[in-house]
Amino acid sequence: MTPGLILVGGSARPQVALAERAEAAGFASVWSAEFWNQHPYAVLGAVAEATERIGIGTAIANAFTRSPVVHATAALDLDELSGGRMQLGLGSGTSRMNEEWYGVPFSRPAARMAECVRVLRALFAAKDRIGFRFEGDFYDLTIPLFTRPGAPRSHVPVLVAAVNRRMVETAGAVADGLVGHPLASRRWHRERTLPWLRAAEGAAERPAGACRLVPYVMTSIQEDRVLARRDARSQIGFYASVSVYRSVLELHGCPEVADACRAALARFDLRGLADAVPDALVDEIAIACTPDEARERLAAWCDLTDEPLLYAPTAGIPPERVRANLDAILDLFRA
Repeated sequence: MTPGLILVGGSARPQVALAERAEAAGFASVWSAEFWNQHPYAVLGAVAEATERIGIGTAIANAFTRSPVVHATAALDLDELSGGRMQLGLGSGTSRMNEEWYGVPFSRPAARMAECVRVLRALFAAKDRIGFRFEGDFYDLTIPLFTRPGAPRSHVPVLVAAVNRRMVETAGAVADGLVGHPLASRRWHRERTLPWLRAAEGAAERPAGACRLVPYVMTSIQEDRVLARRDARSQIGFYASVSVYRSVLELHGCPEVADACRAALARFDLRGLADAVPDALVDEIAIACTPDEARERLAAWCDLTDEPLLYAPTAGIPPERVRANLDAILDLFRA
């Protein structure tokens, strides 16, 4: 496997420094993530300039809070700055994120995502021409003088984040990769993601594997095993509180975990959030262990992907413990 690393660290400068360390350690790629206090493209611009070889990508940028034209031009700029190392990962987000955090409407996310990817492909292909026109159900775009000189590639890989069936099928039909959610377990990917993905590829007359699985793998490594697992539980509990991901918990026969996590988060009870997550779920979702166990735990993902994105939990975790975990990840999984 060739692991990538999700850039965490609280602010932009530490993430750029983390990317430099990941390149020195031989990681295959680094990925920025969007949240209400973090812009993925700005961070990657600095990363592109600070590194030379490591792949860069978004995992993920919010698809619907920007025009596809903004996504495409950002991706082409980052591809140029990095010398052709960029991958564009997009996610729909939830209705609450779109409507309450960013003030944009949210409807028909799977269909809209499929069209968004088609617009991106058309914009990339038009970089050496003059003019652009696209007419669809969601986007009606006319840019008579569109061109993008200097862009190194006319195909920047596009990945789509997906958990549930409709979005997984969308990724299989149109995307180069599927970004697996941090809450998605190995069982979920084996029994749900990959069968849906392969069927969608076939229905779209694409070869099997045209859309590769690129999953987040939550990684919590501490000398104190109990502490490592508690940190993983905190992050799992945070995601388990979101109703759209309840399907993962239902597969594992523990939908009550979602209810307990949602109630704990409403009380800002971080201990209760972690306590609601059972051991068996931690083992299926995360690498949560001591350093001497970590490589074996990562190997459990090898039948699903050769591109795991290692993701250090941060929810309710002291910054010094996040840093210690990142140090361990860089040391243990160096090439």
